[in-house]
Amino acid sequence: MSRHFRQSRLVIASHNAGKVREIGELLAPFGVEVVSAGALGLPEPEETGATFVANAELKAHAAAKAANLPALADDSGLAVDGLGGDPGIYSARWAGPAKDFAAAMALVNDKLGASPDRAARFVCALALAWPDGHCETFEGVVDGDLVWPPRGSAGFGYDPMFQPRGHAITFGEMDPGKKHEISHRADAFRKLVAACFK
Repeated sequence: MSRHFRQSRLVIASHNAGKVREIGELLAPFGVEVVSAGALGLPEPEETGATFVANAELKAHAAAKAANLPALADDSGLAVDGLGGDPGIYSARWAGPAKDFAAAMALVNDKLGASPDRAARFVCALALAWPDGHCETFEGVVDGDLVWPPRGSAGFGYDPMFQPRGHAITFGEMDPGKKHEISHRADAFRKLVAACFK
């Protein structure tokens, strides 16, 4: 049985402004006041997990303990079939310290070279942790194909090079409301909401 979220404030265990904004918009209907780990001055824990779920749990536990509030962490990234699942959990690291995702997208494209296999998926793991150590985890996936050159300036990260299956535009070209309906984060959020917010 999942634990229900009954508090009015929730820490988003992230220093990524795009991610915090997107999660805040998804939680808006539930009247939850969200505050980012960055705004609270919480340190970013080292992501030593071997999976998206492990890293999300690590971040959620660290923020919940430090803030003494429930915390929601997201660990997500791009898994490219032709690169054996890379960049995967290292998606943000491929962008370097400057978080240069134009360079990260170019690196993915360069490594793929002339490979005809452009299949990829975005994966999102969500972990909702309480200060007492309890944690719920949920995972979402959206399949798609990589395009080059990147298209669109909406979204963030690898969005401009990712075209979800069944759509003719990239996440970078998509209206944020539409993306919220079909993204990996939306998939994981539906599971979180059904378990903890209904």
